[in-house]
Amino acid sequence: MSSLHEKDHRYILHPFSPYRHDKHNIALTGGKGTQLYDDQGKSYIDAIGSWWVNLHGHSNPYINKRIAQQMEELEHVIFAGFTHAPAVNLAEKLIEHLGKPYSQIFFSDNGSTAIEVALKMSIQYWSNLGERRTKILAFKNGYHGDTFGAMSVSERDVFTQAFNEHLFYVEYIDLPPETDFYQLRNILESQTVAAFIFEPLVQGAGGMRMYDAAQLDHILSLCQSHGVLTIADEVMTGFYRTGTLFAVHQLIHNPDFIVLSKGLTGGYFPLGVTSYTEKIAAVFRSTLPSHTFYHGHSFTANPLSCTAALASLDLLLMPETKEKIRHIEARHQMFLPRISKHRNVKDARQKGVILAFDVSTPHDGYFYTHPIKDLLYDKMMNQGVLMRPLGNVLYILPPYCITDDELDQVYDAIIHTLDSI
Repeated sequence: MSSLHEKDHRYILHPFSPYRHDKHNIALTGGKGTQLYDDQGKSYIDAIGSWWVNLHGHSNPYINKRIAQQMEELEHVIFAGFTHAPAVNLAEKLIEHLGKPYSQIFFSDNGSTAIEVALKMSIQYWSNLGERRTKILAFKNGYHGDTFGAMSVSERDVFTQAFNEHLFYVEYIDLPPETDFYQLRNILESQTVAAFIFEPLVQGAGGMRMYDAAQLDHILSLCQSHGVLTIADEVMTGFYRTGTLFAVHQLIHNPDFIVLSKGLTGGYFPLGVTSYTEKIAAVFRSTLPSHTFYHGHSFTANPLSCTAALASLDLLLMPETKEKIRHIEARHQMFLPRISKHRNVKDARQKGVILAFDVSTPHDGYFYTHPIKDLLYDKMMNQGVLMRPLGNVLYILPPYCITDDELDQVYDAIIHTLDSI
């Protein structure tokens, strides 16, 4: 084991990584496009966009240049009492592409904190109006982050079990098409629900569970008819992951909040955004101290993060990028029948550039802690493909610069892995 690996093992606790004395973390020395390079001279195709954040490939020259220019002008400033062009331009551009009825955004640091902002604003919205509504409604199996509010509205599972007694109460409903609408109506008629939070069309960390837009629209219609605020967690689904710029663009009913992060900066810097409608914004336009939204972060609207996000959006909205996205979708659609027929696969599914399936094994138990996870990961890495299974769920969610040859390598590695188990 190298000195770097020894020091990593000694000094660092890595995220979502159970202790394994027989395995060390791979030391990377660089990345370009979809490729990652380690200190042993091996390369890996990043088939999951580095935890769903990388849209345009590693070390993108256009984003690099824009960040370097911004570093010469302003690297950071407190965002209370000050503003700057990167933040204002990004807010304007996001509101333009989110479309009506969104009118304002609040910057934060990452997906979890952007979710916290939406939850806090939802509860304070009712408080500012002089009405007590504090209950949150959420889907079962959801995942919204690791801060306490975000954990509270997520599935109570291995992620939260050590903290369950400290989390606030949440009403849960089944994901469509299993939703019990009689139960839902009873919950809504209590007039105590402040907000409903959901991942539109695809639940990410919950197992890439996909569901129908029309069914979600029906739920949103019921919520909004009872005055309940609605929060779309687009941390994973945003930026063309589901086939449209934002997943909510496939809906008829507009949520009150849209939360963005992950791909927002193209994978370069942490940044979170909570966008909301004029109805929400108006309630916080008050000189009363009690109506102020007392929330902030040291790196709110960091100029470098905002610049990276603006550069990423430039690339994302180019016709050639949209064509690449459509091509990845078409390739997935061609691969789907092939993978669906494999003896070790069940429930192969696709939405936009996301292709996922469950690996069928005789083992039972919670999907995320399924014992096959490490085996699948190791077999894919040995073939030069980074895929981080969600338990027994394998999925592809690549940067948009992935080539046909690289996609073929990913597909072939999947088949070879499945054949070998």
